[in-house]
Amino acid sequence: MAVKIKPLGDRVLVEALADKETIKGGIVIPDSAKEKPQEAKVIALGTGKKDDDGKLIPFEVKVGDIVLTSKYGGTDVKYDDKEYKILSSSDILAIVG
Repeated sequence: MAVKIKPLGDRVLVEALADKETIKGGIVIPDSAKEKPQEAKVIALGTGKKDDDGKLIPFEVKVGDIVLTSKYGGTDVKYDDKEYKILSSSDILAIVG
């Protein structure tokens, strides 16, 4: 099912990838104490950003890419019981793989 959220401008909609939970020494870390994952999958792209001459600047990522995002960037959004993040393309640090 396609997500019905369309980011605007140079924003990107991503879905955080689940953390691989490892428990060492029998200690269980509650969800509230865990760091937010920085690895995410690109779900949708915005309309794009324009330069000073009005030319459209292409995105460096595409739908389906796995990316690393800045830790505190973007806005958390909940839609159909799934959590997403809308962030500026400048908050994407790298493409994984």
